[in-house]
Amino acid sequence: MTRICVAGGTGQVGREVVRLAVAEGHTVAALCRNPPHVGSADRAAGAEYFQADVRTGEGLAAALAGAGVVIDCLEGRSGRAQATFADGGARLLAAAQDAGVARAVVLSIVNCDQSRFRYYASKAAKELVFQRSGLETVVLRATQFHSLLATMFAAGSKLRIIPVVKGARFQPIAPADVAGELLAEALKQASGPRHRARTVGGPEIQDMGELALEWKAATGSHGRLVRIPLPGAMGKYLRAGLNLVPEERHAGETFRGWLAKSADSL
Repeated sequence: MTRICVAGGTGQVGREVVRLAVAEGHTVAALCRNPPHVGSADRAAGAEYFQADVRTGEGLAAALAGAGVVIDCLEGRSGRAQATFADGGARLLAAAQDAGVARAVVLSIVNCDQSRFRYYASKAAKELVFQRSGLETVVLRATQFHSLLATMFAAGSKLRIIPVVKGARFQPIAPADVAGELLAEALKQASGPRHRARTVGGPEIQDMGELALEWKAATGSHGRLVRIPLPGAMGKYLRAGLNLVPEERHAGETFRGWLAKSADSL
């Protein structure tokens, strides 16, 4: 079995990668800035947690020691984090190379290089860092997560409205399905080019209004659907359908199925 280092091992996708890898019998080192305490529900039994920070390099060597592959599931949500996101990726890869890691896999977003939206641009910049690395690397681009839509609908519902972006369709995917693809890429036998990129999309493409109605039915929300224009880079990205990959539908969990499973936390 392989020793796998998961950077961002407590995040939405990272914790799913950790869980799956442990279940398959691999040795897992979860790298995070604030490891969950022993006994916490956020801590996967059987995984080893390391406090480390890609912004400074502190703790990376210990987390990567003996690993055969690293899976980067880190996020950069704040403005400051986005500004240093690619640099953090470079620091992680350099430490991985020093540790003798053979392969690195990174989670990204479909067509992020075709948007000026800052969060997406930071993802594209990190992709370039991986592409130029001396390691064997794989970029896995995924469509938006089910939870993104649920969060948007829930935020508006507090004001008795459910926002629906005009002209927007989505192909949402479950974090667990993305985690499975990341792990599969990490464990593939080396072949072909040193760097590869592939995409994975959710099983269904739906108008945002249809998804909003499904969320409303699952949550019992009394909010009114309101179609709104979305200006700026994100609006342009969605209206152009750049968040969709019809040719890469993954036979995984639908938005409706995810809502049913997540009912208690919505």
